[in-house]
Amino acid sequence: MQYAPTALNPSSVPVSVDPEKCIAHKGCTVCVDVCPLDVLAIDLSKGTAYMKFDECWYCMPCEKDCPTGAVHVDIPYLLR
Repeated sequence: MQYAPTALNPSSVPVSVDPEKCIAHKGCTVCVDVCPLDVLAIDLSKGTAYMKFDECWYCMPCEKDCPTGAVHVDIPYLLR
């Protein structure tokens, strides 16, 4: 059995983006701009943000600064 890297499996990365709420297709890049690790990017073909690298610090500005509430950071139980 072969496993894909975590960042290629969107259901298991810490930062998820609701494509229905994301307005990246309108030019919004707030989550990408505020991420100190530069792990978020805009998928130009879909017009939404996504997590390109699974190296989140759970610092939360992407979720807190998102104007539409599209970004959700899933903080692991032991870090809460």
